[in-house]
Amino acid sequence: MSALTVAMIVKNAQAFLPTCLRSVKPLNPDIVIADTGSTDRSLAIAQEFGARLIQIPWKNDFAEARNQALAEARGQWILSLDADEQLDGTAAAAIAALLQNKADAGFQVTIRNYVSSPNERIWDQVPKPNDALLASAAAYPAFVEHENVRLFRRSPDIYFVGRVHESVGPRIKEVRGTLGRANFAIHHFGFVIGEAAKAEKNNRYREMGRQKLKEFPNDWQSHFELGLLELEQYRNLAEARKLFARACELNPSAGVAWYFLGLTIFRMGDFEDALNFLRHADHAGHRTALVAETRGDAHYNLGEFEDARNSYEAALKRQGGSGGVLAKLCLATVRCGKTERGLSRLRVALAENPEVAELHEGLVLSLVFLNRLEDAAAYGRSGRTGRGPLGRWNWDSRHIRADRN
Repeated sequence: MSALTVAMIVKNAQAFLPTCLRSVKPLNPDIVIADTGSTDRSLAIAQEFGARLIQIPWKNDFAEARNQALAEARGQWILSLDADEQLDGTAAAAIAALLQNKADAGFQVTIRNYVSSPNERIWDQVPKPNDALLASAAAYPAFVEHENVRLFRRSPDIYFVGRVHESVGPRIKEVRGTLGRANFAIHHFGFVIGEAAKAEKNNRYREMGRQKLKEFPNDWQSHFELGLLELEQYRNLAEARKLFARACELNPSAGVAWYFLGLTIFRMGDFEDALNFLRHADHAGHRTALVAETRGDAHYNLGEFEDARNSYEAALKRQGGSGGVLAKLCLATVRCGKTERGLSRLRVALAENPEVAELHEGLVLSLVFLNRLEDAAAYGRSGRTGRGPLGRWNWDSRHIRADRN
């Protein structure tokens, strides 16, 4: 019996599949690919790599499709991958050691989601600079991490649940299995595909998310997942607010849901109400830099510049440093009457980080607020105000809007 089966579902993945399968070759695995209707070279590529193929109808249900692949697995362990994912050169030794584990039913695996900009956000995570662990990912400046159970024992009691954002984690929890933490990463490229492919993917996930909500009407996670899609991809603020509010009602300890409820309400312009829900996020233990920063944005828009300044300071402490947050902090410092303190901090930051456009714009806005228009104009003419609009915020001398990517 093979020690490991790599189980996948695939459709029209010829652009990614060769690299994915090449990356798992050092594991010498059994490979099962469930194809849901490819019309490109995906089937031929799978056969070239020795995969066992099954063809299944697509029923708008990722869990069902993955479980059909699991049913064909022969390995004692399963590694679940997608075609737009890869392993790096350190993974084979790490996985070989984990397969000797006698206690755990599965492992939480870190997934690196590559992004095209260091300012891009996925969920509420701050991107990490690309450390070039995977050479083929060198073109991307940063990645955002999340975890999922991707390596687990083959067992009839362990299978995927959830039509979309599916996982075996809930089943392992139900059968009281233990979860370890893997020491390898999966590299994911699904967020750096073309705009047309993104739009098609979002539409498909939206439809499945709505179906999942009908199937699990009391599951906070299902409401939260669909809320994220409505907020970030469709800018449907009213629907996102309703979904996040229901998620918070179903699970009051879900701090991330409170944060996105507060962010949604902030974007709707109700800054007082937003602050209330952002405080709930903090109280639920979701004490992230973005919670503090968005709280600062709300205070700023209410004209509460000292409170804004304190919130931005908290954001910097939580995150460890951000040019955009520092620019906001200095502008709020100027606006609450501490003029020289704010300008001095901005100039020091600019001397250390002259490439950060937000810092240049923060200085210009501070000078405009102080009615030092000639200084602001001269600084602008000098060409030192950065290149192009802010990537994460649209802001002027009166308002800061959290229009994050």
